[in-house]
Amino acid sequence: MYSKFTTLSVICMILSSVTMAQDRQFTLDELLGGGDSYWKLRPENMYTGWWGDIPFRTSPEGVTDINTGNTICTVESVNQKLGEELAFSGHNLTFPYADKPVVDFHKGLRHIQVDFESGDKVLDVTLPTGSVNQDFCNVSRNTAYCIQGNLYIAMPDGRQIAVSQDGSDDGSENILYGWSVHRDEFGIHKGTFWSPDGRKLAYYRMDQSMVPSYPQVDIHPQKDYKGANGSRIATTYSCHYPMAGEKSHVVQVGIYDTETGSNTWLDLEGEPDDYHTNISWSPDSRTIYIFELNRDQNDMRLVSYDAATGKSLRTILQECDKKYVEPMNPLRFLPWDENKAVMQSQRDGYNHLYLLDVRNGSIRQLTRGRWVVQKFIGFNTVSKSIIYAGNEADPRTSCLYSVRTSGRKRTLLGKAEGVCYNASLNGSGTQVIQCYTAPDVPRSINILSTTTGKGRNLLTAADTWKQSGYAIPQFRSGSIKAADGKTDLYYRMVLPADFDASKKYPTVIYVYGGPHAHLVQSSWHWDSRGWETYMAQKGYITFVLDNRGSEWRGLAFEQATFRQLGCVEREDQFKGVEFLKTLPYVDADRIGVHGWSFGGFMTTNLMLTYPETFKVGVAGGPVIDWSYYEVMYGERYMDTPQQNPEGYDRCNLRNRAGNLKGRLQLIIGYNDPTCVPQHTLSFIRACEDAGTQPDFFLYPGGEHNMYGRDAVHLHERITRYFEDYLK
Repeated sequence: MYSKFTTLSVICMILSSVTMAQDRQFTLDELLGGGDSYWKLRPENMYTGWWGDIPFRTSPEGVTDINTGNTICTVESVNQKLGEELAFSGHNLTFPYADKPVVDFHKGLRHIQVDFESGDKVLDVTLPTGSVNQDFCNVSRNTAYCIQGNLYIAMPDGRQIAVSQDGSDDGSENILYGWSVHRDEFGIHKGTFWSPDGRKLAYYRMDQSMVPSYPQVDIHPQKDYKGANGSRIATTYSCHYPMAGEKSHVVQVGIYDTETGSNTWLDLEGEPDDYHTNISWSPDSRTIYIFELNRDQNDMRLVSYDAATGKSLRTILQECDKKYVEPMNPLRFLPWDENKAVMQSQRDGYNHLYLLDVRNGSIRQLTRGRWVVQKFIGFNTVSKSIIYAGNEADPRTSCLYSVRTSGRKRTLLGKAEGVCYNASLNGSGTQVIQCYTAPDVPRSINILSTTTGKGRNLLTAADTWKQSGYAIPQFRSGSIKAADGKTDLYYRMVLPADFDASKKYPTVIYVYGGPHAHLVQSSWHWDSRGWETYMAQKGYITFVLDNRGSEWRGLAFEQATFRQLGCVEREDQFKGVEFLKTLPYVDADRIGVHGWSFGGFMTTNLMLTYPETFKVGVAGGPVIDWSYYEVMYGERYMDTPQQNPEGYDRCNLRNRAGNLKGRLQLIIGYNDPTCVPQHTLSFIRACEDAGTQPDFFLYPGGEHNMYGRDAVHLHERITRYFEDYLK
C-alpha cells in the first residue's frame, strides 16, 4: 500500500511531466529542412493524383481510388507482372493515360511503363550515364535528354538519336543544346519543348563563348587532403557570367523532326542578344509562338513561326513600357478552339488573364481588378472555363477561382482564405484537388468542383507542434504604411511563447525585399521560417516586412525600385523600424537585421544607411555592387551601368563601407555562381581601406544557398552571432 506522501509525490511528478511536455523546446534539426528530425514534425500529408477523372492517393505499398477505397494497383502486383523488383514505392507511380491501365515509373535512368492488368511492358528505356534534363513525351514516348552540351532523343525502340554534335563536351559549356537559357529568367526553366503530336522537338541552342568567364577555386576537400587530380594543390574552373553592361550569350531555337531526322532553325528576328522566352506550340503542331524581348527589356513582341520552314509568320502583338516588360508565361491554347489562347499580361497594371486570337491579334481581358493572377492551373473542358490562383481576397492569400472564357462569371473554388500551394485537375478539368494552408491550418486537402466551387475535405492535418507539447511562439500579422505614406505594407511578427508585454526584447528584422519574392502570406504561422521560431525560443522578437518592389502587388508597386535598387526598399524597411519603436516591448537599443541574397544586400544596406539604429547584422550571399550582377536581372531593374551610372553609384555599398559601426557578419558560399564572391570580397577590401571591421565566414564548396547539414550549421552560426552581440 502506498502512503499518502507517496501518492502525492506521484501526482506531483505527473503534473510536472505534463508541464514540461507543454514547454518542450525545439532544436534546429526539427525546424530546418536539412535537419535529421525535420520531417517528424511536419503536418500529416496525403499524396494524391489523377488517373483521368479518377482521384487516387498513394502509399509506399500502392495506389488507392479515393472515391471507392478500392486498390488500383500495388507495388507488389506491378513487380509480379514485370517479373523484376523494379517498382519500389506507390509514391513513384503515375498514370499518364486516362483511358489505359498503364502505370509509369523510373528506376534510376531506366524508364518503365507497364499495363498493370495484362502485365505487358509498354515502355522500357534506359538512358546513358550522365543524362540530364530528361523531357518525356507521353504521346510519342520519346525522351529528350542532354549529356554535357549535346542534345539526344531516346526512342521507344531503344534507339538513341543525336540531335546535335557541336555542343561543348569538354566542360567549357561554351555551346549548350537543350538547356535552360537566359539564366532562368522570364519564367524559363527548361530547354526542350515537345510538339502536341510528339513528332517534333523545339529546343534552345545557347552560345556562351563570347561571355566572360568568372574564375572559381576548387579546394578538393578530400579526407586524404588530395584532390581528384591526385594533387594537394587547389584547381580553378570557370563559369560563364554575363555581368550587367557586358556581352551576353546568343540563343537560337531549333526544331528536330523525329520522322525525317531533319533540323530546322527559326529565323529569329531582332538582335543576337535579345531574349526568346515562353515557347509554345499550336495545337496542330505546325506553328511555334515565342515572346521576344529586346535587351533593354522594354519592348516585347509575340511572334509566330512556321515549324516546317522556320520562317517568321507574323508579329501577333506588342507590349512596351517605359521601365520594363516581363513575359513570364507561355500561351495556353483553349482545348476547344485551336485559334484562341489564354495569355497573361500586366498591361493594365496587374497581372491578369486575356483571351488572344492568334489569327488577328485581337485580345479580350478575362480578369480585372487591383489584384493579380498568380498561376494558371488549367481548363474545365465541360464548362469551358479557366482555373487559376489569385490574391483577390487579400494580397497575402492565394486562392483558386474559375472564370468563363466570356469573362462574365468568376467562381471561388473553396474558401477565400489561406494559400493554395498545390492544385491538380482531373482529365476533364471538372474537379480539382486543392492543397492549402492558413495561419491556423497546417494543411488541408480538398476535392472541389471547378463549376460550383463546392466539394469535400480529404484531410485536415492536426498541429503536430501542439500535439508534441512544444512551447509555440505567438505569430502575428498586420500592416503599416510605406514611406510614401499611402501604400499598405504587410508584416509578420514572431514573439516568444512566454511573451510578456511589460518586458523589453531584442528584435531581429529578417529581410529579403527584392523582386519575385514575398515573405508574408496567410499560410500556417503566416509563413514563418523555422529559424524565427528558434529565435523566439531564445527570447527574441523577429519582424518581417514586404516592402515595395516585392511581388504580387501590381506593376507600380514592383517598379517603384526601378534604377535605384535598395533605396525605396530601405526607406520602407525603416518605416518598419519606426513601427517597432512604438511598441513598448521592443528594445530600441537592441535591433538587428538578417537576410540572404537580395536580403544580404538589404542587410548590409540598412547597416550602412542607419548605423545608429542597427546594432548587429548578418548578411548572407549579398549583392554589393549591381554592376557585378548578371545581365538579365540586373539590367531589368537598373538598366546598364553605361545608361545609369548615377544609379549604380548610389546603390554601390562599397561607397559607404566607412559608415559601418555595428557588428556585421558576411557569410557566403565560396563557389557562389549567382552572387559571385567578388561582391563580398570587394566590400571587405573597401572596409579595410575605410578602417571598419566586418566579420566574415564562408562555406568551402558552397554555392548561393546552403542545404542539408550546411543549412543547420549556417543557422547555428547566425544565431550565435546575435547571441554574442545583440542579446
